[in-house]
Amino acid sequence: MEIVAKTMAGLEETLADELRNIGAREIEIMHRAVKYEGDERLIYRSNLELRTALRILIPITRFKAQNEHELYNGVKKLYWHKYISKGNTIAVNSSVSSDHFNHSHYVALKTKDAIVDQLRDKWGVRPDVDVDEADIRINTHIHREKVTISLDSSGNSLHKRGYRISSVEAPINEVLAAGLLLLSDWDKKTDLFDPMCGSGSFVCEAAKMAMNQPPHSYEKKFCFMNWKNFDETIWNSVVENCKANEKKLEIKIKGFDMDAEAIRASRHNIAEAGLDGLVEVEEKDFFENHEIKPGSFVIINPPYDIRLKEDNIIEFFKKIGDHMKKNMPGTTVWIISSNIQALKLLGLRPSKKFSLFNGPNPAKFHKFELYEGSRK
Repeated sequence: MEIVAKTMAGLEETLADELRNIGAREIEIMHRAVKYEGDERLIYRSNLELRTALRILIPITRFKAQNEHELYNGVKKLYWHKYISKGNTIAVNSSVSSDHFNHSHYVALKTKDAIVDQLRDKWGVRPDVDVDEADIRINTHIHREKVTISLDSSGNSLHKRGYRISSVEAPINEVLAAGLLLLSDWDKKTDLFDPMCGSGSFVCEAAKMAMNQPPHSYEKKFCFMNWKNFDETIWNSVVENCKANEKKLEIKIKGFDMDAEAIRASRHNIAEAGLDGLVEVEEKDFFENHEIKPGSFVIINPPYDIRLKEDNIIEFFKKIGDHMKKNMPGTTVWIISSNIQALKLLGLRPSKKFSLFNGPNPAKFHKFELYEGSRK
């Protein structure tokens, strides 16, 4: 069976590595997606276990369309009662890159019309649409004149782990946070610190990795659970295998932030993630923080890029670099920033660089190795 996992730009290779680890076959890297082969068990595992996937799609038909009539007719040819039961609510999402279709919302509307018209003709009633909590989700992807219709096995975007009940301004996406940790060389055995932790995404994702826990709760409801061919026995087996592979947290994972609101948000989220008593956060200014010892792993998403004026950004990043050089010897530090010029103001040479996106903004993820004494 063909499966497509959607992800963020720059995380395709990381997602492919995750897929290899859970037994995916015939892996093909695409733009913001990875295509692979697998069975029902792999669909279930992909949703529960992949940290860098946003959606898991199952293509069910492909055809060509250059106008709304061809799109409508192509969708209506499918036997939708094979996938949708009476009483199911539906929703359609779409993505479009085509000269023939200008608006993804209109494409979703025409797809929905074709589905409900066919089912109304068969049943005498049309299924209801529920944009937020649909039982069955359909995805329409159009590239030029090529149309792919897929079942969305995930439901809500997989970046919604369920633990972020409190937030701060511009929080980092959970999928991106996990992806950055996987991109870095963190071995899950070294103490990890986030000195500008915001709402705690890095520390929550890191703790789940270190304990070999899946990113999602075992109680999470995925759309594939509403499919006619959902196999509860296979799902229960997937859950039991995950639980059997979990382990205790044996390292320190701690976040800091100078903003009391951020610390409150982090504590709420840590508790919701089931990590209370395992992950610590503390209200502390980065520039007064001397708790990070040599040998530690540090990851930072400076939250000030957008808020500070240019002069303050220059001063702020210079100050970060000075503090790292003076007070954090023997540590490995990774910093993500959408302010590429500001990263250069740290006064440190990165030993590794990655380019990706933080939301809509291009970003750089740089590694800095801070040596005790001289590098020699």
